[in-house]
Amino acid sequence: MSATIQRDLRTGRPLWLDQRLPSIPTQQLTRKVSCDVLVVGAGISGSIIAESLSDAGLKTVIVDRRGPVRGSTSASTALLQYEIDTPLSHLSDRIGLDRAERLWRRSRLAVDALRERTRALGIKAQQATRDSLYLSGNVLNAEGLAREADARRRAGFEVSFLKPAEVLENYGIKGRSAIVGRDNYMADPRLLAAGYLKSAIAKGAKLYAPVEVTDIESSKAGVVVQTADGVEIQCASLVIATGYEMLKGIPRKGNKIISTWVIATKAQPRKIWPTGCIIWEAADPYLYIRTTPKGHVICGGEDAEIADADERDALNEAKTARLTEKLAKLLPMIDPTPAYSWSGSFGDSETGTPTIGPIPKMPNCFAAMGYGGNGITFSMMAGQMLRGMISGDGDPDSDLVSFGRNF
Repeated sequence: MSATIQRDLRTGRPLWLDQRLPSIPTQQLTRKVSCDVLVVGAGISGSIIAESLSDAGLKTVIVDRRGPVRGSTSASTALLQYEIDTPLSHLSDRIGLDRAERLWRRSRLAVDALRERTRALGIKAQQATRDSLYLSGNVLNAEGLAREADARRRAGFEVSFLKPAEVLENYGIKGRSAIVGRDNYMADPRLLAAGYLKSAIAKGAKLYAPVEVTDIESSKAGVVVQTADGVEIQCASLVIATGYEMLKGIPRKGNKIISTWVIATKAQPRKIWPTGCIIWEAADPYLYIRTTPKGHVICGGEDAEIADADERDALNEAKTARLTEKLAKLLPMIDPTPAYSWSGSFGDSETGTPTIGPIPKMPNCFAAMGYGGNGITFSMMAGQMLRGMISGDGDPDSDLVSFGRNF
């Protein structure tokens, strides 16, 4: 029996699958191995975490029950924003001003670090830096959006508040106020994960797949992992980076599985709005839109609190039609006809923030989960934090994302 909860993570065909992945050195696990750190999961989270730990000089092993980059990573739209789903002004009311500002700042640092690390490693993942346009909606109206802009400026972020006339003039969108945030990021998530995996392997990490983890025994002396094939892995520390197929027995307070839907159009570079910025809404459910370097338009959202894959997939046709309708209304210059469509499951939390750190009652075991809409941004945050926690240096913001936090 698997030690993780198995899910049907996505349905449909993401446009990322058109891009061939580079070869990722993968081995079969046929005999007992030992290491400093075992990372369970070879998607975008596991790849970034493994690269960070390998770079710290730790002997790292990665395992995955499917194979590298075959889970929910392909369903990601890879909008790598520092802007957390929960507005800063609202998050401050829920967890306190100091904690909210620290979380937002750390999120910004994670985006910057991901951009800088990806460049330093020479990874080519069709990445680009883009501003974001955050439109008024039913969560923040024009007045609320203006307050949100003030809250961000107080926390040290450089933003601009635009009135409807300015949004129409600059972006062709009618009747909406907006905040412009700067220097967010986007990429092909599969190529990004493959690049980080290859970098980790180049530093000595070993990737074994397919490997099914069936049992974990942890103590102060270390961790022993059993696989479905009867092979044992001994490690000083264990990191669970299985995305939305989380380890059984891990506390899930405040974390849940929900569903999202996405469409992508044909390439239409001549119709892209000025600056090609990321567009999203202060709304529930919200819409988010990005482009690719070739000019495809990706539009996603319509999120629903659905964990069951069959129930999710039963809505695929209706959700695709709804996204197409919303895209056409918001950006009439775009041909909204879907050339690709897909749906997927992802983890969310009450505050849109992740859980990263030691697993309660499991010595030397760590997890990263509950990423919400900022999955890859928080994957980088997890890589940074877990490196500090496991190497013994700690992390100054670990209290914001720990299992034991009070929100």
